[in-house]
Amino acid sequence: MTQTGRTARYTYGYRRSPDQDARAPARHPVIVVGAGPVGMTTAIDLALRGVKVVLLDDADRIGEGSRGICWAKRTLEIFDRLGVGEQLVEAGVTWKLGKVFLGDDLVYAFDLLPEDGHKMPAFINLQQYAVEKVLVDRVLELADIDLRWCNKVVALEQRNDGVRITVETPDGHYTLDTDWLVAADGARSAVRDLVGLGFAGVTFEDKFLIADVKMAAEFPTERRFWFDPPFHSGQSALMHRQPDNIWRIDLQLGPEADAQAEQAPERVIPRLKKMLGDIPFDLEWVSVYRFNCRRLERFVHGRVVFVGDAAHQVSPFGARGANSGVQDAENLAWKLAAVLDGQADAALIDSYDRERAQAADENIAHSTRSTDFIAPHSPAERALRNAVLSLAPHAEFARRMVNSGRLSVATVYDTLLATLDEAPFAGSAKLGAPVPDLPVRTRDGRSGHLLEHLSGGFEVLYVRDGATPSAPDGVKLTVIGEDLIDEQGMFAQRFDASPGATYVLRPDHHLTARLRSFDAGKVDAAISRALGR
Repeated sequence: MTQTGRTARYTYGYRRSPDQDARAPARHPVIVVGAGPVGMTTAIDLALRGVKVVLLDDADRIGEGSRGICWAKRTLEIFDRLGVGEQLVEAGVTWKLGKVFLGDDLVYAFDLLPEDGHKMPAFINLQQYAVEKVLVDRVLELADIDLRWCNKVVALEQRNDGVRITVETPDGHYTLDTDWLVAADGARSAVRDLVGLGFAGVTFEDKFLIADVKMAAEFPTERRFWFDPPFHSGQSALMHRQPDNIWRIDLQLGPEADAQAEQAPERVIPRLKKMLGDIPFDLEWVSVYRFNCRRLERFVHGRVVFVGDAAHQVSPFGARGANSGVQDAENLAWKLAAVLDGQADAALIDSYDRERAQAADENIAHSTRSTDFIAPHSPAERALRNAVLSLAPHAEFARRMVNSGRLSVATVYDTLLATLDEAPFAGSAKLGAPVPDLPVRTRDGRSGHLLEHLSGGFEVLYVRDGATPSAPDGVKLTVIGEDLIDEQGMFAQRFDASPGATYVLRPDHHLTARLRSFDAGKVDAAISRALGR
């Protein structure tokens, strides 16, 4: 592995696999195509569940510019379960505050995590190549993942019991069979093309300049968004801090901008000087983009499953792209593992399609509304937008209408809202959502957080009330008040917990049932339903 360039590109060597010399196509339980954040998350999660994975990527490197930089709390919690969360938080810039300006005037500010007690922050900013490097290192630690660089999928055949693919390498072609093929190969997915699928949705014409600059600046660590700033009149601008004195700047250019010309340093640098004034800076990376809000009609096609940008695309406003893709990976991994282990039949994978299609629709709706507000389509829409911005400093209803990007949060799955919910529950633990984190203490006095003590399987949280009940075979039972001590009362508050209260969690930590008293039959029914039985 080598590191080159100012964007910290890491290059890995191609190696020949024994599969290339086999007389018949080798068969693997799961093949993941695409070694980006989503593909590697899928592979790591599966490997930690005991599933052997082949991970293919058509390149031999990571780190083409910063690309995605904002990683949301739910994504960090997933990464923490996979063994890399603390490392990423330590490397990144932590933030939770945002400010929206009209010209030089503050319209409003917001706090993305006002409550205490969570291990992971609301967001970190960390360049995508740095996240990918950490994930590659984690992949290489796991014996059940076979990562193959310079392996490009060039043909695909669906079969009754799986998928056959043809892979192109520097040594020629070879063939592989797999029970399940996961397409995590991005917005220009080769697998999607090979299956013959297209997107439905909208491509926005407005173009945006994205630049990473290195400078020693004293701007606060927060998300700053400007409508009609004096340094970029009539357009919008966005600024984020990254590690190592790198700052991300987005400038709206309008639909008529020449994308190629706008990337020239002689065009970029004067724009940045108008914004930054006399602060010295170096231009690290620049690109011009426009974006799509669209998705596949279905994410599951036989034994081929699409995740991340291969399945859906959104605008960058709100950091919903990579974060949503990582949550795709988590949703899919435990279900594939359950099917391969014989706990569920293949129909369980259809619930991945339903749940993550819901998430994609939510993200597309938020992204579309954000884009429409940031880049109005007509003079009338612009006039309405400006009126809202003018009213926002003085009126709460107008502040709620301002939309500079609704930031990524976990989806509350509709599929879980009809599950067991014996009585009204208050608190922030919502049926269908991942359970909230909070501080706890273990039996031996160690302090920690709830999420880091949860298993990767089905789990029952039971609030102590006399004798300890028995959970179904293979299901972990955690007794609140014995195994974990709620010494600050946050479990009681966030779960609206009372003695005997029982909470059933899926392997992805989404709350799938809650009962006021333990009932073994109902717990078993909730788990069976979650497995699609």
